[in-house]
Amino acid sequence: MRTTVKRLLLSVAAAVLAIVLVPSSGKTKDVETTIDNRTEQRDTMDKPEFFVTPGYGERMLNGLHYSQAVKIGNRVETSGQGGWDDDLQIPESLADEIAQAFRNVERTLATAGAGWEHVVHVNSYHVGGFPSEVNDVMVRLYRHYMPNHAPIWTQVGVAALGLPTMRIEIRVTAIVL
Repeated sequence: MRTTVKRLLLSVAAAVLAIVLVPSSGKTKDVETTIDNRTEQRDTMDKPEFFVTPGYGERMLNGLHYSQAVKIGNRVETSGQGGWDDDLQIPESLADEIAQAFRNVERTLATAGAGWEHVVHVNSYHVGGFPSEVNDVMVRLYRHYMPNHAPIWTQVGVAALGLPTMRIEIRVTAIVL
């Protein structure tokens, strides 16, 4: 129904444009074709495509019913990635947990055809405040994974995350050109 209304409105718009812009040229069909082609292209590009990271992502999908990433056009958004392994175990060391979260972001981006080189925005969520170790490790890993650019970054302190032992979660936005 929605598509039918959209096409009807586009046809009316094409007819108006044809009358206003090219009244005597006979190019009404060309204007309609151009509008139809652009609409089909936009509809195809704007459809969300969801991705599940092999391993832990499959567990999350089956247990909690959510995907790890979505791609709409050239934009990829990830869900928050913790420092877990495929069995959802968290390392004891905070530095190891952060490093694993970065690897999980990399794995998740790869499922959607992106990589750290495409990341433009990072949100990181932290339990337990921001001891100097947090920023030291985060910055070291930013420089490792994104040596040629510095994304925008928002750090947020939170009381708890999705698993009881989690201390960090990272979500990113990537633009694949």
